[in-house]
Amino acid sequence: MFNITDNRIYMNDDAGKMIAEVTFPSLDDNTIIIDHTFVDDSLRGQGIAAKLMLEVINYAKTHNKKIKASCSYAVKWFDKNKDEYKDIYVE
Repeated sequence: MFNITDNRIYMNDDAGKMIAEVTFPSLDDNTIIIDHTFVDDSLRGQGIAAKLMLEVINYAKTHNKKIKASCSYAVKWFDKNKDEYKDIYVE
C-alpha cells in the first residue's frame, strides 16, 4: 500500500499520481522530524493520515530513532496519542 524511502512514506494511485505522503527528514543522528503530511481529498475520512503516522513510528523504531513533529497534523496526532507513544515521541 505505502512506498517507503529514506525520510518519506507515500502512496500513488493507479495512474501514478501521489495521493498520500508524509516526510520526515533527520533532525540529528537520533531524531527524525515529521514536517509534512498530505492526503488527497479522494482519501479523506479513511484514516490514511493516521496510517501514515503509524508507518513513521514503525520506521523510527526499526531505525532506532526518536520522533519530533512540526507538521500541524502530526503534532495534533501525537498530542492525542502521547501516552501510547511517549517512548518514541519527543515534544
